[in-house]
Amino acid sequence: MYAFLFTAVILCLFSEICIAQTGTSSPYTIARSRVLFHDKIDAQQKRLFKMGARADTFRIAGDETVNLQLEYSLVKGVDELQKSIETDTTLADNEKVKYLRGLEYLISGFNDHYRKKDYPPTLAPALMEAYMEAMQLDRKKESIEPVIEKYSYGVGMILVECFKFPENKGVQPSRLLLVNKYLGLHPDQILPRLRTNPDLPMADSLLKVAAHRDPRTFYNYAAPNDRLGTRIRAHQDPFIATLAKMARSKSGMLYFPFIDMVLSNKISFEDIDKVKDDGLSYYRLMVKTRINYAGRLLARDTPLEMRALTAMMAKKAKDVFISQINGLHTATDAVRFKCLEPLTAQELYYLAVLGEDEIYTSSYTRGVFPRMYQKMAAPRTDSLLMSVNGDYFRKFIKMAAAYNTLDFVLKSMTQESSASLMKAFMIGLEKTTTEDNVEDAVDVADSYSSIFEKNKELAAFMLNEAVWNYERCEKMGDKNGKVIYQLERTLFESADTSRKTNLSAVLGIPPIYSVDYNTLKDDTGRVVQQLFFYGDDDKDGQNSFANFMAMFRGRAEWSIAENPDWVSIKSTKGKPVWIFANKPLLGDDDPDAAAQAKLAQYLESKGISPTIFIHRGHSYHVKYSLAQIQPTARIVILGSCGGYNNMNEVLTISPDAHIISSKQVGTKTVNEPILQAINNDLRNGKNIDWIPMWRELSKEFKGDSKELFDDYVPPYKNLG
Repeated sequence: MYAFLFTAVILCLFSEICIAQTGTSSPYTIARSRVLFHDKIDAQQKRLFKMGARADTFRIAGDETVNLQLEYSLVKGVDELQKSIETDTTLADNEKVKYLRGLEYLISGFNDHYRKKDYPPTLAPALMEAYMEAMQLDRKKESIEPVIEKYSYGVGMILVECFKFPENKGVQPSRLLLVNKYLGLHPDQILPRLRTNPDLPMADSLLKVAAHRDPRTFYNYAAPNDRLGTRIRAHQDPFIATLAKMARSKSGMLYFPFIDMVLSNKISFEDIDKVKDDGLSYYRLMVKTRINYAGRLLARDTPLEMRALTAMMAKKAKDVFISQINGLHTATDAVRFKCLEPLTAQELYYLAVLGEDEIYTSSYTRGVFPRMYQKMAAPRTDSLLMSVNGDYFRKFIKMAAAYNTLDFVLKSMTQESSASLMKAFMIGLEKTTTEDNVEDAVDVADSYSSIFEKNKELAAFMLNEAVWNYERCEKMGDKNGKVIYQLERTLFESADTSRKTNLSAVLGIPPIYSVDYNTLKDDTGRVVQQLFFYGDDDKDGQNSFANFMAMFRGRAEWSIAENPDWVSIKSTKGKPVWIFANKPLLGDDDPDAAAQAKLAQYLESKGISPTIFIHRGHSYHVKYSLAQIQPTARIVILGSCGGYNNMNEVLTISPDAHIISSKQVGTKTVNEPILQAINNDLRNGKNIDWIPMWRELSKEFKGDSKELFDDYVPPYKNLG
């Protein structure tokens, strides 16, 4: 009896066993030599369930319908295919092993990749279909390449790994096919891939795709003397040949803005050579080209590398003209603005709109703006805007509002035309809300605070237009439009403090026009400020510190304590306001930096966290102050020349910070009245309301100091 049982066990081990599958399959007999391969498939199926929230449920995708499709394909469908392979009498043993191993690799490949971008879970049904199609071709000793070509990249990448034991003759050509599919999905990877393998069979066609997709990047790859650069320069495509020629030229970047015109034979390299070394002539050619491009955009024809043209125009505008007129701000107008005399109205227009971030108020209001209208035969805004094909018209209106010239801009044309212009200013913002092109919507938002201050009727018109456009987009089912106009409307309404618009509730952001006193206090109820001063050979920092201290010395409402490195100033009347400032020490080994470090260490040791940070010093010191500003910052004052250009760095540290900065000269004659106004409100426990504060401050300045104050940008004018 025992011998019989032993024999039965041995026979079972070395011949066949009966397996009941958990899917729809009925029990069937599996050769013992293939049990291991079936077990591996089952193990991969169990992995599918483990990836869900519960081990007994299939929850890979968020959509229940998708989960059912996946389960049907990768569990029930695989079970059926296992049975079909195992019971197929026309398949030899090694063929059954091959296809079972392929099934294991199929599910394993899905498990390993389904979270990746190119392998969505929904590819499972197609993956099973493709596997069965490829299996039929493989059984006939035919290439699986037609199947790889038929299906998506994700399906193909998993599938080729399933037919390597032994390898189907279509696997290697399919890998090249998959490279092409991958680069079709990720064209930004074409050039990096070709740099390592420039001899890919499809390289020439891929190069054409890469060149037209991103000429600037292609230009960079065309210059080196490596294998890819050589292949690019040998390419017969006219566009690629032009890029390659530019890349090998020392003046290549000066040609780049005109590449569309060169390719269409409207301009030659020789034409550019005639002007590229003369700032005025080169800028003039770019303006002419930009106006042409703007007209083509109206006809829905997008020129190549318009962005490169704009970037170069902005650079030349600043380098050749704006830096010069800004730098001569103390000279007479005749001397200061002489370089503007040759420019046409259109050239002055682009000087303004492209130089917005750097142009001084006086450079604009006394120089560029009046000359723009003087150069026109008929000084009308509508004629000017038509002459540039409406290019940057929102930027122009925003700047006119900011520099108090909007009234002149609108009155220089008929009432009907001005109404049409402001309506155009508000309409169509839903078309400019992509990640690369939000500038128009930002300009509209930024303009409102200036308009609200000076022209309540026009501000009301803009608000009504925002509401009307929201309703228009709602009727059209335009989600982007609804979002952008709701944002514009909410920001507009928040400018009117009588409305008491709660931006925190509506948009999830702090108020823009004011700073709540309670957000500036720490746990003990005090408002803490930290100032950064710097010792300078010209004594400017030391003089600035002396003037700063004069605001507090001998005043009953303030007490002062000091040591060799820093001072502390505390309010003695009203709410607690604590001010800490390092001394502007001059000498070897940066004593003012050491003083700042000692002050920071003291504040940290006492658990004191400033919410107001103030930079006092030259612009070349500002990076050291920025490095010390904390995320607790709610108000940041950059009292240095050109502090406006550091806004992004501040917002990176503290996204909610309200920033005061200057586009021109930072000066104690402006900084100190601002600080006094803020401190007065803080000692009285009042919110900081920027619009009325700025209005009152404006009354204090006359003459040159008024000009300097006008270049300070209050937080509410950073609305966009």
